[in-house]
Amino acid sequence: MMTAARRNSFVARATVALAAAMLGAHAYAQQVTLTETGSTLLAPLFETWRDAYAKAHPDVRLSVGATGSQAGIDQAIAGNMNIGASDAFMSDADAMKHPQIISVPLAIAAQTINYNVPGLNDAHLKLDGPTLAGIYTGAIRAWDAPQIAALNPGMHLPHHDIVPVRRSEGSGDTFVFTQFLTFSTPSWEDSLGYGTTIAWPGVPGALAVAGNAGVVNALKTTPYSVGYVGVSYTKDIAAAQLGTAALKNGAGEFVLPTKATIMAGAASLGARTPADERLSLVFAPASGTYPLVNYEYAVVSTRQPSPALAAEIRKFLEWSIVPSEQNAAYLEAVHFIPLPPHTWELSTNQIESIK
Repeated sequence: MMTAARRNSFVARATVALAAAMLGAHAYAQQVTLTETGSTLLAPLFETWRDAYAKAHPDVRLSVGATGSQAGIDQAIAGNMNIGASDAFMSDADAMKHPQIISVPLAIAAQTINYNVPGLNDAHLKLDGPTLAGIYTGAIRAWDAPQIAALNPGMHLPHHDIVPVRRSEGSGDTFVFTQFLTFSTPSWEDSLGYGTTIAWPGVPGALAVAGNAGVVNALKTTPYSVGYVGVSYTKDIAAAQLGTAALKNGAGEFVLPTKATIMAGAASLGARTPADERLSLVFAPASGTYPLVNYEYAVVSTRQPSPALAAEIRKFLEWSIVPSEQNAAYLEAVHFIPLPPHTWELSTNQIESIK
């Protein structure tokens, strides 16, 4: 259990370090570059962190890449990147094979289900896991299918083929979305399961695109399409005038992705987070919870090439999660929420293991 004294000590250390950096008291005369790649959902936050961290630590440069969560995990394991950004935690197989690699939550995020149905984008269509599973297997082909009509009584649904949009690369968004389908739909669990990549069924007209920006653009330019998008792209979704679905949660309620419902989803399951922090927050059973919630991870090796590099990585990761109004504002800008105290302490413990 985290003590108030430890939390206050950590915040005090981070504050002192920030003040020293702003006054020009730098530990290194030569610039250090920390490399990051991975999640496109995390990319907008890392870009904000990059600029803010450079102001506080002029001797440290953060290189940011958006290549998809699986690429982030793979590059961290290979030692090609200091930090792999991922919406997905490492699989059991990878965790056992690479015990030096840790998955450290930095924040909490969510995915939204968006669609482009002419005349209905201002409405919040109701969808559930089994219906989305039917769309992505091709069992449900039209927007006025009985399964969708039953969830949306009184809604005038068009008789038009649905165009499902998915990610083409190994993606943490796919990981979270397919977890939702797995946990809510026994037939999906039995046949397809979840992962950053899966054996997607061949659905006529389906689109596979790279990155969250690619999904938003595909939805914008393809009438009658549906897809899953990271919540950090909320402004892009609004600019594209896409609809956002209300999803059926584990308590049987249809809920929208709001700060309150995302926080409720995280709170419902977050207390179960184990020491290695590999835990799904998807499809919580409690009332008022949004079902597509996830930790945002830094995938990092605890065995760094030098103590100096390890210290810089620890310093940056501790800075990124330190409780403060400024850090909360960075998260709010991309519709993320801070780690709760239990998870914050676990993340701090993992960060301190980087040597």
